[in-house]
Amino acid sequence: MEHLVQIMGILNVTPDSFSDGGDWLDEESMERRIDQLLGEGADIIDVGGESSRPFAEPVGVEEELRRVIPAIHKIRQQSSIPISIDTTKAEVALAAIEAGATMINDISALRQDPDMISVARTFTGPVVIMHMQGNPADMQLAPYYEDVLAEINTFFEEQIRWLEERGLSRQRIIVDPGIGFGKTVEHNLIILKNIRSLKQHGCPVLIGHSRKSFLGRLLHLPVESRDCLTAQLSAFCAEQEVDILRVHAVGETRRALVLHRYLTTGTPYPA
Repeated sequence: MEHLVQIMGILNVTPDSFSDGGDWLDEESMERRIDQLLGEGADIIDVGGESSRPFAEPVGVEEELRRVIPAIHKIRQQSSIPISIDTTKAEVALAAIEAGATMINDISALRQDPDMISVARTFTGPVVIMHMQGNPADMQLAPYYEDVLAEINTFFEEQIRWLEERGLSRQRIIVDPGIGFGKTVEHNLIILKNIRSLKQHGCPVLIGHSRKSFLGRLLHLPVESRDCLTAQLSAFCAEQEVDILRVHAVGETRRALVLHRYLTTGTPYPA
């Protein structure tokens, strides 16, 4: 059976995200962004209310809820599209699910908040666990691995086992190697060139490469000029059988996937 990748469109309702911080905070701009993501063909919308960029300041529960819940309600008013809540806080995840979210995306792999596993057991949707060395406050100070692939895969093996022991089925888990989260440019490239090694866990693979700083460092481009590179890398990831691509520019990514499919199979990408 042919492999098709899903596009997860990013809705950051934050003032300080590295790429689009502050762009979608008021109701009017948020609605425009939701319309754009839906119109460009996102398969999933990932809503986040706390920046995870390097050295980002943490956000309290109440403020995070104030940002994300209205966004989830707005999406639900317009569409039945799957909604992912990008949070490390159990209270935020639970409120988001009650508001209409269908998926948890936790950069701490359910390790930061001890109540997150209980929230994950309250619904039946997917749960993304990400690998990160350190935390956003210190992850990019001096990333170091003896063997980055082996260490990431060992982490997933151990964390998936831990989650299974606490009642979270492997069939619900999605793994994300955490591009840019406690990794150097070289670490990121090794991961991307060896994505298929992540398939050993029997879980779908998510890659979040969009506009990341390693792309800028490789080709000396500012963040606002990285969507073309992101789209090219998305096509490469699709070829490596990545399951979900988390991106800002959904339309550009979808066009790259359409072209890649024409070139490799001669057939159009399903609508």
